[in-house]
Amino acid sequence: MIDNRITRLLGVQYPIVQAPMGWIARSQLASAVSNAGGLGIIETSSGRLDEVREEVRKMRDLTDKPFGVNIAQAFVRDPDIVSFVVDQGVKFVTTSAGDPNKYCGPLKAAGLTVFHVVPSLAAGMKAIAAGVDGLVVEGGEGGGFKNPNEVALMVLLPLIASKVDVPIIAAGGMLDGATMAAAFALGAEGIQMGTRMVSAAESPVHQNWKDAIIAAKETDTVFLNRFGPGPALRALRTGKTSDMERNPPEAGAMPEMARALELYFGGDMEASIALSGQVAGRIDTVRPVADIIADTIAEFHEVCADLGKRYGK
Repeated sequence: MIDNRITRLLGVQYPIVQAPMGWIARSQLASAVSNAGGLGIIETSSGRLDEVREEVRKMRDLTDKPFGVNIAQAFVRDPDIVSFVVDQGVKFVTTSAGDPNKYCGPLKAAGLTVFHVVPSLAAGMKAIAAGVDGLVVEGGEGGGFKNPNEVALMVLLPLIASKVDVPIIAAGGMLDGATMAAAFALGAEGIQMGTRMVSAAESPVHQNWKDAIIAAKETDTVFLNRFGPGPALRALRTGKTSDMERNPPEAGAMPEMARALELYFGGDMEASIALSGQVAGRIDTVRPVADIIADTIAEFHEVCADLGKRYGK
């Protein structure tokens, strides 16, 4: 077990969190992460709260380990979302894509631990002022919905860590023990894996998406919708997304998500947008979650020990 503020707050063996990806971060994947010693997260960004409730119920059957729920504020407009999350009986929640002041107080009053996802120092300081227990610091190289003024994790993480005293989970480019060690050196106490988990054996997405990640080069993502309307996002390079990069649609990228399930689970890679981070260029195999997490932790210790031997006094 790695003993730090993250593992103590989350009640987990390892400070590895699975990203709350819409439709993907459900019981099949999240339970595998929790059972392997990390923290699985159930998404709400799909907006399908009845399905989310059922996925939480399934989690109780699939794992006796801790797990959390994400509230993606831009995509969940239900005014009763706090009551919904509290009623699920989870103790940890991440909030994202919105004002941390909106839900932090009521969630903490209900006894939950709250981390807010931030893409900038200003957002981090706002979340601290709102009273969050910790931050998920997300670099622009990560997949999914993004701040249009993206900052790489190598810059953002140490900047925020130098200004706050709450535990930080690093997101963006996290893949293995070496990236975990780098994040810890820059001030994190945990990491979040997104694209690596999309490509995992237990991920529910179609094999075509996993194959596309495996085939991707480090340059095979595009940053779309920088000037809106709607959020910016990072996705795999396909014929559709390459055209959108060169010729941004007037309506923005979000209308293309209407057919997301045809890509996610039907395997039509041109039907929608495959949200993925730059780290896709480093992924070359589909592996079980348990192996991903075990190897990450083993390599993390090896890297830290090796650096100490080579450069310690």
